[in-house]
This record gives sequence, structure tokens and C-alpha cells, in this order.
Amino acid sequence: MKPTADLSFIHLITGASVPVQAVMLLLVLLSLWSWWLIFYKGGVLKRAAKRNAGFDDSFWQGSDLNQLYARIAEGREKFGPQADVFAAGFREFIKQKRQATASKEAVVDGTRRALKAATQREMDGLEHQLPGLATVASVSPYIGLLGTVWGIMNSFRGLASVGQATLAQVAPGIAEALIATAIGLFAAIPAVVAYNRFQAQLDRINTQLETFAEEFLNILQRQA
Repeated sequence: MKPTADLSFIHLITGASVPVQAVMLLLVLLSLWSWWLIFYKGGVLKRAAKRNAGFDDSFWQGSDLNQLYARIAEGREKFGPQADVFAAGFREFIKQKRQATASKEAVVDGTRRALKAATQREMDGLEHQLPGLATVASVSPYIGLLGTVWGIMNSFRGLASVGQATLAQVAPGIAEALIATAIGLFAAIPAVVAYNRFQAQLDRINTQLETFAEEFLNILQRQA
């Protein structure tokens, strides 16, 4: 009775060719990086949403705008993206009003541009490093496929010198090659799910910031 080939996961990895092992190592590193991004961006977006909600409550409770702006300008409290948009708009509003030659339209237009720029700046900060997650999600399956193709190619090259190929001779090489695809999918699937989730959260935050900017501009327009 012929001994059966060891098809354990560890043995297949350690017995794989050097290029396939290099592909596996790269995929493991990409997976670890993507998980770090998932936890990091998840915490950033969660804090941003929580702080926006807290600032929204303070703003609409009728707080004095000058006092609220002073608290934000001091920097001793973390108010979040919505507070930074408010501060940028109110700062420009004060600056425009101090100009004796500025008309009401100029004041409102300058404030609108400041609010728009601040909103874009905050969204750029929240989206930072998110493309890295999309990159892992898109390229990991192809990197795994490269390792699989290379492993299968080596298996068939090894069979060229064998007179009669059997399943026992082919199976280990194909199995170790397919592990690269499995690791690629293991890296890609969480990255895809997290990227889509974070993108939905960013869309909600962007809508909140734009809505707040319009409502705040209406308030300032009445004061102009």
C-alpha cells in the first residue's frame, strides 16, 4: 500500500515552490494591512458620527454662535467635522462683515465658498487611506490567481518526466496552488465588505455636512 501524500494545510504551504510562497506571504501582509485599515477607519468614522451628533445637539439647542465658535477655536474640545465646517463658515462670515465695503451678497457668497471648501476638506480627511482598502479588495484575488497558475504550471512540468500520471501525483501540487487563491479571497472579501460599509457611512456624513452647511448659511444670511 502506497503512503498517501500529506495534504495538511501547513505542509502544503511549507512544501510549495518559492514563488508561490512569496505570493502567499504578500497576500498575508495585504490581509493584515487591510484589517488594520478596517479597525482604524471604523474607529475614525464612528468617532466622527458621534461628535457630529453631539455638535448638532449643541448647535440646534440655541447656543450663542459667538460662544460656540470661541469654544471650537480654543481647541480644547473635540467637536468633529461638522464643528470644523461651522467654524470655517463663521470665521469667513465675521471676516466679510468686518469689511465696510462688503455687500450682503458678497458676505453670503464668501461664506458659502468657505463652507463648501471646509466640507470638502473634512471629507478628504475622512476618506484618507480608504483607497488602500479598495486596492486590497481588487488586486488580492488576482495575486492569488497568479500563485495558483504558477503552482499548477509547476505541477504539470513535474509530470512531464513521469510516464504515467496519477491523481496522487497531481493532487499535492494543485492543492498547494489553490491555497494561494483561497488566501487571496480571504484577504479580498473582508476588504470589499468593509469598503462598501465605510463608503455608505461617508455618504451619510457628507449629506449631513452639506445639509448643515445650507441650513447654517440660511441663518447667517438673515444676520447679514
